[in-house]
Amino acid sequence: MATSRIDLTNQFLIAMPGMADDTFAGAVVYLCEHSEKGALGLVINKPIDIKLRNLFEKVELSLDRKDLAEQPVYFGGPVQTERGFVLHERSGGEESPYTSTLTIPGGLEMTTSKDVLEAMSSGAGPRRVLVTLGYSGWGAGQLEEEIGRNGWLTVSATPEIIFDTPIEQRYDRAVSLLGIDPRMLSQEAGHA
Repeated sequence: MATSRIDLTNQFLIAMPGMADDTFAGAVVYLCEHSEKGALGLVINKPIDIKLRNLFEKVELSLDRKDLAEQPVYFGGPVQTERGFVLHERSGGEESPYTSTLTIPGGLEMTTSKDVLEAMSSGAGPRRVLVTLGYSGWGAGQLEEEIGRNGWLTVSATPEIIFDTPIEQRYDRAVSLLGIDPRMLSQEAGHA
C-alpha cells in the first residue's frame, strides 16, 4: 500500500484537548520543517519568565528596540532548550543575511545564528520576531503517527497569529482557522 507523504511545513500543529504529553498540552506549534526524516517546529504560545532584553544581556548584547525589549521569550519545545531560535519575517532579499537561516517554503524564516540578534541589537534585523529557547522535534514518521492517533489538528499557518495575536488567544485563533469553535474541542478536555 503506497502512502502519499504529507508535508506540514508552514502549518500550525494544534494540540488536541487531552494531549497526554504535558509539554504540549494546549500548545500551538509552527512547523518549520517536515520531511520523511522527521519534523521540527516551535511552540508559539508558551512564554517563559525571560524577556528579550534579559536574553540579549545573557549574550552580551543590548536591545534598544522598545518594541522588542519587553517581549517574552517562548518555550519552543523540549529539545536544545539552552539554544535560541528566532522565528521572523523573510529578509526580503534572495539570500538571508544571517549565517544559519532556514527559509520555510511559503512561510517565514527561522534563524539560529547570533548574527540575527546582533542585527536586532543595532536596531536593524527583522521587524517581527518570536524568539524561543528550544524546539520541538519528531523522528521519521513520529508526527504522522501522533496525528493518526488524534493528538494534533493541523491548519495552514498565518503570521498574524504568531506576531499580532495576544498569547492567550493564539490557541483559539489557530483552531478557528479550521472553522471550528474552540469550545467544541474543549468539552472533552480532562485536566489531570
